[in-house]
Amino acid sequence: MKVAIAISGASGTHLGLKTYDAIPSSYEKYLILNDNANVVALKEQGYNLFENHQIWAGPASGSFGLDVLMVVPCSMNTLAKIAVGIADNLTTRTASVMIKERKTLLLAPREMPFSAIALENMHKLAMLNVIIAPPIAAYYSEPSSMDDMENFFIGKWLDLVGIEHDLYKRWR
Repeated sequence: MKVAIAISGASGTHLGLKTYDAIPSSYEKYLILNDNANVVALKEQGYNLFENHQIWAGPASGSFGLDVLMVVPCSMNTLAKIAVGIADNLTTRTASVMIKERKTLLLAPREMPFSAIALENMHKLAMLNVIIAPPIAAYYSEPSSMDDMENFFIGKWLDLVGIEHDLYKRWR
């Protein structure tokens, strides 16, 4: 299975990196970083990542055969572009391909509260079978740290796209 993680410019870039790291090495995996993720990563993580201008890269083509794209975190800008079909960078182009090829696309919107416009865009995408999965805590997993809570988010995302893991305590 080919899996890509795209990191947009929303706060929480480390969640995307942790999600990428949590995918077992038995999967063929790719990392896509938006230009704005570079800025956020510099502020939050202290390092620079590659740019998202390579719209000609493999995941931008249906023939590449990507099975899953997870945009973690997903900024409202990226969400809006995907909802209206704007494919002006590698992330939005790859999302467009996933929708047209009827492949698994998961968006983890990272903003609160959601505006009516954002909710409308999420609804539109959900009606196209896009998985809308914001990082929302569940207390049955009994998190005792931020790391536990993040592992819950990542585990739920992996559950939704069919990747096995043991990142959080499940409901009993």
